[in-house]
Amino acid sequence: MIKTNIKNAPYYNIGQLRVDYWNKLKIATSELSRCRKGSTNEKELRDDTKSLLNDLKGVEVYFAAPGMARLQKLENSLSRLEHTSLANLVSETTKQLVGDSYKSNPDFLDFDEHSIESVEVHEQFNSVRKNHFEVLFVDNMSIEEEKELKHNFGNLRASHDKFTYGIVVQRSFQDAMTALLFNHNIQAVVVRYAPPYHSKLITPLIKPYIQQVTKLDYSSRSENDLGPVIGTLIKQFRPELDAYYVTDTSLGHLKDSTIKSFRRIFYQTEDIQELHLTIMRGIAERYNTPFFSALVEYSQKPTGVFHAMPISRGNSVFKSRWINDFGDFYGRNMFLAETSATTGGLDSLLQPTGPIKKAQEMASDAYGSQHTYFVTNGTSTANKIVMQALVQPGDVVLIDRDCHKSHHYGLVLSGAYPVYLDSYSIEEYSMYGAVPLEQIKRKLLQLKEAGRLDKVKMLLLTNCTFDGLVYNVERVMEEVLAIKPDMIFLWDEAWFAFASFATNYKQRTSMFVANKLYEKYKSSAYKKQYAEHCKSLEPGVIPKLPDPEKVRIRVFGTQSTHKTLSSFRQGSMIHIWDQDFRRKSEETFLEAYMTHTSTSPNYQMLASLDVGRRQVQLEGFELVEKSIEMAMVLRAKINDHPQLSRYFDILTVADFIPSKYRQTGLKEYYTKEEGWNRMEDAWEEDEFVLDPTKITLYIGRTGVDGDTFKNKYLMDKFNIQINKTSRNTVLFMTNIGTTRGSITYLTNALLRIADELDEEFKALNSKEKEILQKRIHSLTKEVPPLPDFSYFHHSFQAVPGVPGGNIRAAYFLAYKEENYEYVPLKNCLSLMEKGKVLVASTFVIPYPPGFPVLVPGQVVSKEIINFLTVLDVSEIHGYKAELGLRVFKESVLDRHKTTTSMGSMRMNETGKSTKKIKEKI
Repeated sequence: MIKTNIKNAPYYNIGQLRVDYWNKLKIATSELSRCRKGSTNEKELRDDTKSLLNDLKGVEVYFAAPGMARLQKLENSLSRLEHTSLANLVSETTKQLVGDSYKSNPDFLDFDEHSIESVEVHEQFNSVRKNHFEVLFVDNMSIEEEKELKHNFGNLRASHDKFTYGIVVQRSFQDAMTALLFNHNIQAVVVRYAPPYHSKLITPLIKPYIQQVTKLDYSSRSENDLGPVIGTLIKQFRPELDAYYVTDTSLGHLKDSTIKSFRRIFYQTEDIQELHLTIMRGIAERYNTPFFSALVEYSQKPTGVFHAMPISRGNSVFKSRWINDFGDFYGRNMFLAETSATTGGLDSLLQPTGPIKKAQEMASDAYGSQHTYFVTNGTSTANKIVMQALVQPGDVVLIDRDCHKSHHYGLVLSGAYPVYLDSYSIEEYSMYGAVPLEQIKRKLLQLKEAGRLDKVKMLLLTNCTFDGLVYNVERVMEEVLAIKPDMIFLWDEAWFAFASFATNYKQRTSMFVANKLYEKYKSSAYKKQYAEHCKSLEPGVIPKLPDPEKVRIRVFGTQSTHKTLSSFRQGSMIHIWDQDFRRKSEETFLEAYMTHTSTSPNYQMLASLDVGRRQVQLEGFELVEKSIEMAMVLRAKINDHPQLSRYFDILTVADFIPSKYRQTGLKEYYTKEEGWNRMEDAWEEDEFVLDPTKITLYIGRTGVDGDTFKNKYLMDKFNIQINKTSRNTVLFMTNIGTTRGSITYLTNALLRIADELDEEFKALNSKEKEILQKRIHSLTKEVPPLPDFSYFHHSFQAVPGVPGGNIRAAYFLAYKEENYEYVPLKNCLSLMEKGKVLVASTFVIPYPPGFPVLVPGQVVSKEIINFLTVLDVSEIHGYKAELGLRVFKESVLDRHKTTTSMGSMRMNETGKSTKKIKEKI
């Protein structure tokens, strides 16, 4: 059972509800304005309008715009029977709200004061368009005091200000936290006085959307403590916000935790102008883009170009008769900013001291890391940098077998021994899931029993996977650190850059968890918990909690910023939370960074990383929430539409994640019968969750395979781009650039494809129908079994019979042509039946799924051959059909053979210990 009190809701989030209710109000008031006065219909419409206004009060109370003042004005118009004026005002308000245009037109908030009733009039009133935000004041003040507060701060506004803000006041702890969840426009919080705990504003309409608030239990705290608690919780809910505290408590009596929770603490006697200036300065600091600003300034300087790059300043382009169209396409600014200079206001990526250094520090602050490094040649390179920096030849790395190929090549470069971990399979859809925690722990304990735990250096997992599976990062790290307290974690978050800016997602990101565990393990409360946990264990059972005296938090996250946030292609980052970085890793990291980083990085890419950071700090919370909402809308549309659901299915949480890994029992985010399931508990508790922005469309019933569906239908007919297919699925993704229009376009395309399939199926003769049904049966029933990793040949085992293989030795052994041979795929099984051992001499990577099914030194199994034989994909990297499978010659293996008897003995010992290991886990 799902443990939430309110399981379902009619809307995915409060944003959907809010817009829908304003649109309902718009329809009702429009009809009311056309209705004959005194008629029965007029009375019904007035009642409907009054009810909608009442419902909207429970929402708008948490926003400055349109806000309660606007609703009061609408109620006044209704009571005075000014139906036409009411309809016009509602229409204008709805247009402003849906289009978000009020954010650039702040006086929209002050209609009542300035009588500015439209965008056009506003722009005549003030031609400067400014970025607008809201400031949350938490204070149990009266209505009169609220009006005075807004008036006083309004008087401080100057025409030259780059930003403007409105004020929204909340009078209780619960209302303050609700506003933080609902209101994307809040950029600063001012906690004043001692707020009461309980809300008087929460209505049944909004209750399903505030479970993260209602499950908080601080009701026993005194009101004097609740202000500092809000400061602490802001770091969890909205860490990008500036938080300020206004108090009478003397500095000597303020707790350290209170001082650390707020950007600045004010005393009530201080002038509000200082608070106003501090708020504006905080926004300006986040808005600052050190490198982008430096590049813009540099591009405007008149310079003489006597260095490399004729393209700099556009001189070689715009003077040309033959390529000036290239310049016209990109525009002059692109070329004015193109330079190889590292001085004159710019900086060096390899040894930054100026704006690049500052930009990386600001990115570190945004993502919650201790250190952040920009990478200009993709996360493939970021992965190799981290691998080379942290592991050396002979170290052991536990690695997800179906992670990105860059990790496997990183192992070759570093000379570390991989211990491959197998994800659970989702055979019906020809894809893999994620690695269960139990398997990770079992491998660790096998290595411990073999005396190899000291060699284990790193655990490497993909979070989230291409298909959207997300680990319970905190649980994995905690239980692994209980066995190996100095384990280094590398979380490949290539597809998860956006997650740091959504409340649910954030708790499953590497940097957030690293910081959380560091604070947890150094606390006296945890040390007491650990001691009690150890006392409760049976003899010989491994603790599930790390030893606080031994544990070290060492976490690295690689991120493809360009995949899910605003950055040019290949713009990536490495985030580091490593308490031993200065002492153990910094020098080797910088060497690896130098090894793989170009001395001529692309400045436009660096600028885009800088600007992308600004965006997510100021509007990431809103944009990410909207991208999730777009994904949910698409899921609901396809599930609900009878024409679409005849050919297509959106794969559900239950399709991707077996029940034993879903502790809360959540099966799907949306069903037509029950509406929206709340996913908060699942994201807190389940071993794996599904990122809803990764939308896997099952197309088996169309009779068209994934690759054909992508090319023939989506690309050729509708120019719809996607990244991934399987035999019977295609994967769509929403991101912060996805619009309602693009969701509508995709829905329309799928409808037209469904219509086309209808016509095609109707035109088939009996024989063609028989062929189609066989194809459908093949795609839906005859799915190829997905092979697990077999094992390394004993010639390439790190230690005979113990997990771990020398992939580097096998990789370079194949550099000599005389060491390998080709075996036709059709002959492999018969040769294996005769006793021939086939050992891969290269990576074999089918696309899709896009990860190795064979790595150098791996023994080829029957399951792998069967998989490759039935796989109907367009490309298999490392395999040439005309030549066959490339394997090592037996004579070569004999020369590299380790004593077989020793290997057999050790493997038997490992097998005998499996039962004991399971008991310990």
